[in-house]
Amino acid sequence: MPCVGGYGNSAFGGCLQRRFGILKNTGIKKLIGGFTGFIWNFVETMEMKKIVAVMGSYRKNGIIAQSVNLISRRAKELGAEVKVINLSEKRVEFCTNCRSCTQVPGEKRGECVLKDDADEIFNEIEKAHGIVLAAPVNCYNLNALTRRLIERLVAYYYWPWGSTAPKRRFKKRNKKAVLLSSGALPSFLAGLMTGAMRALGGMAEAFGAEIAGKYFIGLAAMKEKPHLSDKTEKKLEALTLKLLE
Repeated sequence: MPCVGGYGNSAFGGCLQRRFGILKNTGIKKLIGGFTGFIWNFVETMEMKKIVAVMGSYRKNGIIAQSVNLISRRAKELGAEVKVINLSEKRVEFCTNCRSCTQVPGEKRGECVLKDDADEIFNEIEKAHGIVLAAPVNCYNLNALTRRLIERLVAYYYWPWGSTAPKRRFKKRNKKAVLLSSGALPSFLAGLMTGAMRALGGMAEAFGAEIAGKYFIGLAAMKEKPHLSDKTEKKLEALTLKLLE
């Protein structure tokens, strides 16, 4: 039976209660009060966290979608608030490189002249404690759906005319990020032959996020309807815990 249930409005607490018999107001709890108190505080802290997952995949049930759904489900079971943003369902225009959004100094994101769903996406990410950035590889780098959003991240940099290079607006890394990608290549070749993780890392940097973990799922194009392996599911569950630490 999966660990779902309630103890102090926490699914994780319910799991501990059932599996270890740690019951409220019993001698057992008093005996290990210090440790138990730490666990409850950890759980309550997790309950306040908001996770936003940005999914840049065209396939509704592909490897990336399955991975994001697994992390989202586990995070919810651990008490987190989760929002999944599917880029295929959003209207994000191509950046025109006018650099209007880069001219005003300060930590606040620059204002874009384009009016679409990008602002909504960025607002959700800025409010999150943790983010999941997930997209597959097409032609040795992230797909066009995701790169369209990446180009709009220039608003997170101050780059006035006359300056040789942009400067990141967010100096502090106040959130965590998990990076996910997949492709036909074996996973051990991903870093050598694709720019996927570097691109996702650049996204995390723009949002002021520290990378908590990353995972490339290789050989993802072997089947028309692929499924996550047990090994991959365990890795994604471990990444969920890192995201919520």
